[in-house]
Amino acid sequence: MTHPTHHHRRRLVSGIAAVVALCAAAVPCAAAGDAVVHGSVQADGLFPEEDASIGTGTYDQKFLFNTYADVNLVSKYMEGGVRAEFMKWPTPGFENDFAGWGIPNVYLKGKYKGFELTAGDFYEQFGSGFILRTYEERSLGIDNSLRGGRLKVTAVNGLKLTLLGGVQRRYWDWDTRSQIYGADAEVSLSQYCPAMKKRGAVWSVGASYVLKNEDDENIVVPGTDYRLMVPRKVNAFDVRSRFQKGAWGVMGEFAYKSQDPSFDNGYTYHNGTAVMLSGSYANAKKGMSALVQVKRSDNMSFRSQRSMQGLSAFVNNMPAFTYQHTYALASMYPYATQAAPGEWAFQGQFAYTFKRHTALGGRYGTKVRLNASYVRGLDREPAVPDPTVGYTMGTDGGKASFFGMGECYYQDVNLTIDKRITSDFQLTFMYMNQLYNKGVIEGHGDRVRSNIFVLDGKYKFDKRFTLRAELQYLTTNQDLKDWAYGLLEFSVQPYLMVTLSDMWNCGNDTDKKHYYMFGVTGTYRANRLMLSYGRTRAGYNCSGGVCRYVPASRGFSISYSYNF
Repeated sequence: MTHPTHHHRRRLVSGIAAVVALCAAAVPCAAAGDAVVHGSVQADGLFPEEDASIGTGTYDQKFLFNTYADVNLVSKYMEGGVRAEFMKWPTPGFENDFAGWGIPNVYLKGKYKGFELTAGDFYEQFGSGFILRTYEERSLGIDNSLRGGRLKVTAVNGLKLTLLGGVQRRYWDWDTRSQIYGADAEVSLSQYCPAMKKRGAVWSVGASYVLKNEDDENIVVPGTDYRLMVPRKVNAFDVRSRFQKGAWGVMGEFAYKSQDPSFDNGYTYHNGTAVMLSGSYANAKKGMSALVQVKRSDNMSFRSQRSMQGLSAFVNNMPAFTYQHTYALASMYPYATQAAPGEWAFQGQFAYTFKRHTALGGRYGTKVRLNASYVRGLDREPAVPDPTVGYTMGTDGGKASFFGMGECYYQDVNLTIDKRITSDFQLTFMYMNQLYNKGVIEGHGDRVRSNIFVLDGKYKFDKRFTLRAELQYLTTNQDLKDWAYGLLEFSVQPYLMVTLSDMWNCGNDTDKKHYYMFGVTGTYRANRLMLSYGRTRAGYNCSGGVCRYVPASRGFSISYSYNF
């Protein structure tokens, strides 16, 4: 679909009219200083160049770009906004889904004494997102907002209540074949217990409910005349509790989803469950913090439409218990949460700052961070096919014991040391050991075991001029073998930054590719302009356990943003 349908246009026009009416009504308030207008403009473009050596596609257009613009008017009692998007010729990776243009987000909100009512498009999350999380992440091509109504109540001290209903956006469509309804309540028990409040303890409990009401669908078992009886209604529940006292905190959460045969689970009827337990400690005076958490999930993929593929079709989000790396080679093999088959995930983080003028702290102190992530599949029994048809579609699927664990999906242990050598020079060293099950995460390939080394140095000439350099090396005997990466970054605060980098597949015996990049970024007040030229490697861009494949590209890029 390359543009909104006439039906969607009528709805968009009516939404725009509502916002225009709101703005007109709010003009007297704005004149009195009670209303504020804010928004942003973002444009990302590429002049593509075909490069068969790195596997770029062929291009019909000489310039590809994504553009977003939004404006919001906020006053004491009213708020309204509208967002326009133009991606008729989108940048690589967006062409299969987001190609089009229109106004996908319009909302009107009223607020009065602890009551907030929203009509239009909105984003929401219940708890950790196990049964509901709608959000926008442009770099991943995700915008699964809900279009409908939402009521938030905070009028009662210590109580937060949310009621909502609507249909979900999927790229340039709104999934009217299914409707999403939900309720969430969270109570701060410490507000009702003076003794707990006096001791500085915070204790809250919450519960959520989500109902997906979806139209019937004709799903036939291949090679037969058998038609699946799919449930029209899918119910999901979530309960959670969080306790914090001083430096210590603990949180637990449990979620349940009723039978939901879908594309992800092979149209089987097993219920979904998720359980999470997390403990944390943070003491700034001692310079110490720690986090330990564990999660088990089984069949928790939750789509607004059972047969619809794509990232923006999910109602929920299962967070990944893996460290979010920012260095180029450390993030080359990122982990994507396996929500449909399920997983056991463990994560631990420990940070300590050695004080100044100690043996390990030296003159300026030393910061050490240790992170460990370990993810395994469930010990699931093989699914038994229906003997009458020979398929597992329509069965309960393979059952998994609660504590049983299957093969390793992902493992990451990394140590980071931050050390200021002089008042002007700072070094960061990181070592990372990783196991990446490419066959499970990407659907093809073998396990990749790698060791990654990073050295990051920054020298500050004065308050304005800074030079930063990175050296990275990834060594592995699998996949594409060893990689090396180098970067130089010179910045003039707060206006200018110049970068030069190269990622080199030095261990590949047949084709030692270079992925070079040169960029200049300028910032002035609320304006930011970035110009760059070079190659981008094909791979996965991930955030929070959700990943999108980004194809290889080469060319001149331009990115501009403005906030007001």
